[in-house]
Amino acid sequence: MRATRLPLLFLALLLSGCPGSRPAGDAPREDEPLSIGQVQGKGERSPVVDGLVVVEGVVTGNFVGGLGGFFIQSPIGAEDGDPATSDGLFVEFPRDQQPRPKRGDRVLVHGRVTELGRGHATLTALTEARVEQRGRGQAATLKVAAAPASAGEWERLEGMQLEVTAPLVISGNGNLLRFGEMIASFDARLEHATELHPPGEAARRLELDNLRRQLIIDDARNSEFPRELWFLPEPLSPDAPLRAGSRLHGIRGVLDQRHGQYRLQLTEAIERVEQAPRPAAPVPPAGLRIVGMNVLNLFNGDGRGGGFPTARGATDVTELERQRRKIVQTLVALEPDIAALMEIENDGFGPRSSLARLVEELNTVIGETGDYRFVDAGEGPGNDEIRVALIYRVSRAEALGQSQSIVSGDFAGSNRPPLLQGFRPAGGGPAFAVVAVHLKSKGSCNEADEANQDMDDGQSCWNASRRAAAAQLSTWVLGDPAAIGSQHAVIIGDLNAHSQEDPLRLLREAGWQDNPPKAGELAHSYVFEGRAGRLDHALVSPALAPFVSGLVKWHANADESEAFDYSRRQRRPEWYREDPYRASDHDPLILGLDFSRPVRP
Repeated sequence: MRATRLPLLFLALLLSGCPGSRPAGDAPREDEPLSIGQVQGKGERSPVVDGLVVVEGVVTGNFVGGLGGFFIQSPIGAEDGDPATSDGLFVEFPRDQQPRPKRGDRVLVHGRVTELGRGHATLTALTEARVEQRGRGQAATLKVAAAPASAGEWERLEGMQLEVTAPLVISGNGNLLRFGEMIASFDARLEHATELHPPGEAARRLELDNLRRQLIIDDARNSEFPRELWFLPEPLSPDAPLRAGSRLHGIRGVLDQRHGQYRLQLTEAIERVEQAPRPAAPVPPAGLRIVGMNVLNLFNGDGRGGGFPTARGATDVTELERQRRKIVQTLVALEPDIAALMEIENDGFGPRSSLARLVEELNTVIGETGDYRFVDAGEGPGNDEIRVALIYRVSRAEALGQSQSIVSGDFAGSNRPPLLQGFRPAGGGPAFAVVAVHLKSKGSCNEADEANQDMDDGQSCWNASRRAAAAQLSTWVLGDPAAIGSQHAVIIGDLNAHSQEDPLRLLREAGWQDNPPKAGELAHSYVFEGRAGRLDHALVSPALAPFVSGLVKWHANADESEAFDYSRRQRRPEWYREDPYRASDHDPLILGLDFSRPVRP
């Protein structure tokens, strides 16, 4: 960002020996009216921070009840004329203080210049404010038709009244329900930098461009779980779900910098939302269908309807039933022949276990042709609260021998132990192994040792552990631990690493074949902080690669708001449907294996 430069008025006053000048470092006198542009300055922080000032402006957004203050902007004709400085300013003002400002009031404000927030991402504001009303006035609305040239250019618009005339794309709705906000972007959705580029300069440039194009749309309140999403032109519903990829038209508000990010605090409802449709289940690839699916902490208490709340997942039996129905509907729609499941309760394999009850309900819903079974590993794998699991359809796949796992090395701690099972197509065919995998997440960074700290390269924390686990996994699987006599193998699951991060690049270098999306296709199975990317992968050994008939993802989860999941907390009854949408926070994927395909010598 640009270096801070003082306005000419203060440069003159700071020159020693000049008549009427103050010693360098003195704050301006409170009886010297300043323009808002002079208070804002040309840098990230005000050049007169901590000084007592008086400014005049028009109230453009009264957010006293929601944000603890209001915004003012220079009246039309009184702007400083410098496009490098903002003409808007936030005034911190308690709810019970008088007079009560209204939008359109012209006011004189006495206060102390303060930077609200931490680090570089601060909001220039007046605190200890005293307000005098001066009648009514008007402030200009700046029309914004495109993202600025750089992320730093948002600073010159801080506190100003904007109208975004270009459509904005919803890139993330993860905080819609809790905070009434969405991550929007100009032109197209935001993508995770290490999905497209290895850690390094290219990834850094992409993230800078993400920050340039990003604008958070906020409801002008700091409270959690608002009762109404007042800014939507139609209520949130399964028919108007506000999925990522939806486009917003007609957006007006004041540019704020709060909680470390630029956000538009809305002053009016959004004019129109072009809803992104919910996609139907994809046409599966030919041959055997191998599905990878995260079930988002499927815990079932004591298996008898009690034992709640548990460590994760549903808080009571009603939520459990809602959760399990959504998962079952997803599996019914995908019709997997073999499915690798992540985040299921690690509570054994008895008839009341979470896995057994899921398979039982799945077969019940399917009816007389329901013939799914689960792979019984005896115990575990691992001793984490959650584990991976495998289920299969006996009419389509035959399990070979005993399942295998590994609990040593990098699978003895943070990475959940994998589960490997040998199979062959029912009725005969080549043997192959399916390995369900769930590597360490990018969270709990405060617990990471020195080697696993976030290196600020886009891979987050625990990358060293995931990389070592990927190397150990590759060697183990290619060693044929199930003794099926075949080098045909699939690694499928949540690797918690994007496509160009170390673990995936290491596996590809070891010969594992990735199945990248088509050119121009948004590659994602998960959305975090508005960035879309692939955390869920299906990689095949070189020997199996010729039999891959395709890989498809079903974007039924990652693009959805959590409003439509199984939980009842802060949800409206009409939001829940017994359907696959928002059954989890990860999208399921389907890998096709067609052993009838001719193989070139």
